[in-house]
Amino acid sequence: MPVLTPDAALSLGATWSQVRQSAHQRATEASFPTTDEEIWRYSRIGELDLATFTVAETPTSITGLSDAVTVTQVSASAVALDPAFADLFSETTSSDLFNSLNLAHMDVIVISVARGVVASEPIIVTHTLNGEGNIYFPRLVIDAAENSEVTVVERFISNDGVRSLVVPVLDARAAQSARVRYLAINELGDKAWQIGEHHSQGHRDSDTLLATVALGGDYARVSTAARLLGQGSNTRQVALYFAGGTQMHDFRTLQEHAAPRTTSDLLFKGAVQDTAKSVYTGLIKIHNNAKGSVAYQTNRNLTLSHGAWAESVPNLEIETNDVKCSHASTVGPIDEDQLFYLESRGVNPDVAQRLVVLGFFDEVLAQLPVGNLATSLRQQVANKLSIGVGA
Repeated sequence: MPVLTPDAALSLGATWSQVRQSAHQRATEASFPTTDEEIWRYSRIGELDLATFTVAETPTSITGLSDAVTVTQVSASAVALDPAFADLFSETTSSDLFNSLNLAHMDVIVISVARGVVASEPIIVTHTLNGEGNIYFPRLVIDAAENSEVTVVERFISNDGVRSLVVPVLDARAAQSARVRYLAINELGDKAWQIGEHHSQGHRDSDTLLATVALGGDYARVSTAARLLGQGSNTRQVALYFAGGTQMHDFRTLQEHAAPRTTSDLLFKGAVQDTAKSVYTGLIKIHNNAKGSVAYQTNRNLTLSHGAWAESVPNLEIETNDVKCSHASTVGPIDEDQLFYLESRGVNPDVAQRLVVLGFFDEVLAQLPVGNLATSLRQQVANKLSIGVGA
């Protein structure tokens, strides 16, 4: 990867911290992924040529700030990471190529919530990624102290026709009894690629929500790992994705129970039309010390055109007894009985399909952490469906 070297980073004015240097070393030693690997199976990773992109700083704006929350930005061109922030990444030794590249080139935003503080307003982080041929490495850290609460929305936006790649990473940490709610919204243009990761750690009696809405991009992939590390912790993962044209949405999830009496719940709903594709593979992992854990995993997919394709692969790995787990997945067209019911009452067939799809997604929209965004997102889904129906 000739473009992603220490010299390339230094050209941005960066003096590498040990974190960046170590990450770069791991990236140079990591092999480029292929579809022979299970975690990249069904993907389009073979189409990506990193050497055709130029590293760029991530244009970001933040709204909804208050005195109750501390937000610190550390760009890739900063002289060095403050040692206090470097400690946030000291335990990150992933050999994954894209995670390592993000650490090496990251533009960091750290959102810190003090003990007992409740942030009353959502914090909105918006990345506007309109640089042709650019690759961006935003990294968002949410550090919620004991018994605190915060909601963060991260938006990824670009124009159609702009070829770019964004490699975002979320690192959310909920201390004892903390509540963290996160929503990622993909509104990328038709030439953009996204290869992202979401990580959360839930400590004793904490509650985390990782939500995703994916509507844009040419190929958009998000790998999510929700880890329950403390007794009584709880996590939810929800996603809405809708692909049209030649788009592909790709999701890989992990619900990891590493403590007793923990709970996880996952609901991913997607639709594909035209010749679009989607992939979902998920794993519930229950460690041998996690007795009394409860885990649910549900993935539902609608195929709205004959040329559309969806893959759904749920998995369980349970190392102890005294647990309650279930997983379910479906892939198929709209129920003909539902369409017949609406059409028999005079509803136009195209309108009937639109109503059924919007109703299908409402279960996810109702769980998004920012209710006033649900109306706008629902309209974006309706608009996209209208384009597909009229095509």
